[in-house]
Amino acid sequence: MSAELYPAIDLLGGKCVRLRYGDYAEVTDYDQDPVDTALGFERAGAKWIHVVDLDAARSGVATNRPVIEAIADSVAVPVQTGGGVRTVETARALFDHGVKRVVMGTAAVGDPALVDRVAAHGEVAVGLDVKGRDVAVHGWTESSGRSLGSMLSELDGRGAAAVIVTQIERDGTLEGPDLTLLSEALDLTDMTVIASGGVGSIEDLLAIAELACRDPQLGGVIIGKALYEGVISIEDALAAMRPPEEV
Repeated sequence: MSAELYPAIDLLGGKCVRLRYGDYAEVTDYDQDPVDTALGFERAGAKWIHVVDLDAARSGVATNRPVIEAIADSVAVPVQTGGGVRTVETARALFDHGVKRVVMGTAAVGDPALVDRVAAHGEVAVGLDVKGRDVAVHGWTESSGRSLGSMLSELDGRGAAAVIVTQIERDGTLEGPDLTLLSEALDLTDMTVIASGGVGSIEDLLAIAELACRDPQLGGVIIGKALYEGVISIEDALAAMRPPEEV
């Protein structure tokens, strides 16, 4: 089984954007309709769509919920979404509107047992966003005081379908993923790991695909800015993630 490509739609004020280093002051607005963007990813062959409500990640208020619901209603492939998912009620509302998997960050770091309660209603991924090895919360604006290793240890055995590991220092830079961090995460947990942050070339995707061949616990990679900047086409990105026998 190949690692999946998760093309990302980051929402700020209802628009497709990307942040650099997770900094809300460094925003690029791509002036693309989020639903049309999701449909384009689906037409190209993407098997998942990854959506982040950046407003909710920072404030906890589900500002972009109508857009997320419209995306989930419009595509046939599963939608994975996060940002401000901090209660069972919020997660259930997303499940009820067609979201396949919710991503919990701040709330899961603060209360890992909440993952089990949400998982009783649908699939959960835990988003661990790190600067170096320090886990950040509240839309990457604050340190949790926890290390990646300690959080992975605490989350193992809970109800998460996957853990998304984002290196904030690479996110939105196109400088390449932190493969050392990914390898460490794979060694520290039994959960499926999804990589995030820094993909800027086909070579980056091939490196992740190679790592996934060696360790199938690496379940996929999230890609955003490289697609929006036209550095990589969605078709080429999907092809890079296929195992050799499928190419």
